[in-house]
Amino acid sequence: MHSCFDTKLINQLRIIVTVLLLSGASILSAEVVSLPSYNVDINKTSVSGQSSGGFMAVQFHIAWSSIIKGAGVIAGGPYYCAQDSQITATNVCTCTGFGICRSGEAVEMVPELVRVTEENASAGAIDPVSNLSNDKVWMLSGSADSVVPTQVMKALDSYYKNYISASRIYFKKDIAAEHAMLTETFGNSCGFKGEPFINDCDFDAAGELLKWIYGDLNPKNTEDLRGELIEFDQGEFIADPDSHGMWQNGWVYVPASCQEGARCRIHVAFHGCSQYPGASYAAGPQGKMGDTYVKHAGYNEWADTNRIIVLYPQANALIIGAEPLKINPFGCWDWWGYDDTDYARKSGHQMAAVKAMVDRLAGVSAVPSAGYCDSASNLEHIEAGRAYTWFFWLYFARGSNDFLGYSGLTQTLLKETSPDVYKKVVSCP
Repeated sequence: MHSCFDTKLINQLRIIVTVLLLSGASILSAEVVSLPSYNVDINKTSVSGQSSGGFMAVQFHIAWSSIIKGAGVIAGGPYYCAQDSQITATNVCTCTGFGICRSGEAVEMVPELVRVTEENASAGAIDPVSNLSNDKVWMLSGSADSVVPTQVMKALDSYYKNYISASRIYFKKDIAAEHAMLTETFGNSCGFKGEPFINDCDFDAAGELLKWIYGDLNPKNTEDLRGELIEFDQGEFIADPDSHGMWQNGWVYVPASCQEGARCRIHVAFHGCSQYPGASYAAGPQGKMGDTYVKHAGYNEWADTNRIIVLYPQANALIIGAEPLKINPFGCWDWWGYDDTDYARKSGHQMAAVKAMVDRLAGVSAVPSAGYCDSASNLEHIEAGRAYTWFFWLYFARGSNDFLGYSGLTQTLLKETSPDVYKKVVSCP
């Protein structure tokens, strides 16, 4: 009865999303390839990030601590800080909401965040917290940061000290920097807030965090880089990346020594909000961020001389979240649940996708899991991450976008046909 209308509506909605969110896709003109594998010691993997990337770096560190040896966090906060609430995310963990900023409450939440961490570890949803004891953490909070105030970073410091000794944690908070990635020579003035959210503060944040995590490193390359910046297809690691708040492609910087077979390490660098390829940036290619963060955050120069492969996964804007008010218009990483109720666990869509990228770089084969196939109400499918809703009354299968009807109570049989892709079927094998 509604098949013609359903098809037209779905197509119209997908066109709207494409126009609003993906207009910057044409800026990616380099050849996109499948992510290669190299001679990598996966147990020497490290992670860092700025802004939402800082929250994501902490989240990834805690969830996958079995392979992570250290983390660098710039303007981020403790694990599970948002506690599934966009209001908490924007009014406590950051000062980006419409209400009064309550960042001072972040420290008060730490005992509860530790409790959730222990609960998730006991359930096997994240790696055992005992892995963290030998890790090293480097943190930076600009004293002029108006987006993630230093109080939130103090909460992170307090959180980590439940698992890591103070001697293994470095916390720098004496630079009058606004909300940005800090570099020696690239970007806006240190106290400026705005695109591309990279500031010239005469301070090499990427280099300092890498040196803290890995110890003595060779001097960075100040001449032409010898390695290669490779653009790869993120769709290999998560079905329909756009629907999960991820860009279609990502980047990886591979030093020449790693390409030639040397034993190398992986560093995962998460960009911040409004730093994804399609974000507005007047000085970027076609007025977009493009690969600005990837080329100018400061990691590649150190990676080039120290056998470090830098993985740059890319987020994307998303206006349809896991729940009606959990949206992501600025291309942030999912640290409050806009896409996935399991966002802080290993099973989270973005978490699992980035881990699969790390595994690929290290030549580790993923163990396939049996696909889901069962009947449940549309609301139950949404709660489990198998479906999503538009405008509260249009229901669609996650990944395939199959239309499921107009009621959350409708019983629908869904089958997982590939990782994170669910299709409406009439029977299960």
